[in-house]
Amino acid sequence: MTKPHGKDPRRMRGFERASGLLSTRIREVGEKRGFAVSRLLTHWAEIVGEETAAIARPVNVSYARGGFGATLTVLTTGANAPMLEMQKDRLREKVNACYGYSAIARIRITQTAPTGFAEGQAQFAPAPKAEPKAPDPELRRAASEAAAPVSDDGLRRALEALGENVLSRHRNN
Repeated sequence: MTKPHGKDPRRMRGFERASGLLSTRIREVGEKRGFAVSRLLTHWAEIVGEETAAIARPVNVSYARGGFGATLTVLTTGANAPMLEMQKDRLREKVNACYGYSAIARIRITQTAPTGFAEGQAQFAPAPKAEPKAPDPELRRAASEAAAPVSDDGLRRALEALGENVLSRHRNN
């Protein structure tokens, strides 16, 4: 559909990312070669395993000029990069087994901070949080005594919690 004066509506939206303009053509080229990139992204954990999926994300598939065998770029944190580097051959075999032929010829590993960069931040699973310790009954009693003169129930409970935190930090230091 065109607007008056023959202008394309896509051009009327302002700036667009080049990746958005080329994504259809790139997908078509990949599918002609029998490689559906979206499947790699949507089934990453199933293809490479939960352990590898927890420390790495696929970010790009690039093709050599006129040849078969793509390069898969994988994003990981700096601490996990050496471990992933040692697993590159096994990782490539798993990805290629999914497609039934050598769709990926090379794997390139890039590193980032645990939360990635501004665009397309990669969130890696955080370490499980430690169980909170049970409050010390002596600290709780001392905090209750300090907040006892306050008549408002909500304020008194808040002051008791604050008192427990302050007293426990002083004891731990």
